[in-house]
Amino acid sequence: MKPKRAGQFWALDILGAALFSWGISGGVEALVAGTALSAWLVCLAGGALLRASSVLFVHHFAMPGAQIGANLWRRAAMLRLLGGRLPAPVSAGTSAALAIDHVQAIAEHGARFQPARVSAVIGPLLAIGLIALASWFSALILLATLLPFVVGMIFAGTAARRASERQLDALAALSGLFVDRVRHLPLIRHFGAQARIARQVEVATHGVATRTVAVLRAAFLSSAVLEFFAAIAVALVAIYCGFALLGLLPFTPPEPLTLGRAFFALAMAPEVYLPMRRLAAAYHEKQMGEAAESALAEYAPGQEETEETPSTPTTAPSPFDGLVVEGLILTWPTVCIGPVDLRLPRTGIVALSGPSGSGKTSTLAAIAGQIEVPSGRITTFAGHPLDRADVAWAAQRPLLLPGSLRRNLALAAPEACDAAVLVA
Repeated sequence: MKPKRAGQFWALDILGAALFSWGISGGVEALVAGTALSAWLVCLAGGALLRASSVLFVHHFAMPGAQIGANLWRRAAMLRLLGGRLPAPVSAGTSAALAIDHVQAIAEHGARFQPARVSAVIGPLLAIGLIALASWFSALILLATLLPFVVGMIFAGTAARRASERQLDALAALSGLFVDRVRHLPLIRHFGAQARIARQVEVATHGVATRTVAVLRAAFLSSAVLEFFAAIAVALVAIYCGFALLGLLPFTPPEPLTLGRAFFALAMAPEVYLPMRRLAAAYHEKQMGEAAESALAEYAPGQEETEETPSTPTTAPSPFDGLVVEGLILTWPTVCIGPVDLRLPRTGIVALSGPSGSGKTSTLAAIAGQIEVPSGRITTFAGHPLDRADVAWAAQRPLLLPGSLRRNLALAAPEACDAAVLVA
């Protein structure tokens, strides 16, 4: 079951609240009249059982569905990060944040917010409809206070989403910075750059703290809007019911109101805003989940199938006879590398030199097919497109996994047979 559909079980919570409230109001009337309370006690027990069942069903059906959806995001992101062409180089820390933290935010969005959103749509209307059976004027009061509340929540939610996107970006940047600096800690100590690196981490941490405060500010604003209108609605219902029972209304009562009906309407009035409170409690998951989906848009499920693949040549390509790079240009928001022209013969050694940060690693990653090439051509001497499978990549820190030599050789092709591993 999809997490969104699991939110329909929150309707049992409203029905349980109605049964519970009816048991209380009937019990009050029974005490006044001096009659038996057994039937009303059964209503109380049944209402409590329905409310507990609604929580159990929602969590039982929403969590597995959210995990299935998150696994699709995680698989797509891992395939792109580990073996696909990326739009720009991604640090190890940022990769971990994308594949772990962002996917977890999507899972929590599905497990908590989506059921709460369904409850916030059907719950208040269902509660108002039940209240109308006892006091249609009380239901009208609640409906009138519900409309401005929805408008206020929309404005608060728009501001909260922008703040969450900025917070996720800052968290990913901090993760990438921290992992990169820890990895190169010996070099940092060798060149005495501890103070400068500490200032970089301090600035990045301060940025995350500032953006987190902005998210909390938006969350408190949403809660303030909710509590303000909820308090006004319950107070208006209480004033109307009390004055109607006492005969103190400044106008003719629009309906005959008994103690039981008035008590039921007053007891159910907070339940109109309970789904909204549940939604507000899960609103942080909405902000973080939607921001994570926006950050993972380039790694979304299905993107790996739409990636362009070289067209199949009409004739079999000739054996590798050398590498030709023509007009290679790599551009990102703050970096522009190139144009680069390079010719690498079939045998020999070529050294690509340049100062730190000039784009040497990025150029090699583009040739190896690890990042997308917006401009330029990478071919063999014969003019054939370079097959990524013909490129072997040995980075500055080669990856060796614990285990056998076969496992390391077959890391990129775990389905390879023993003969293929021996050839490698």
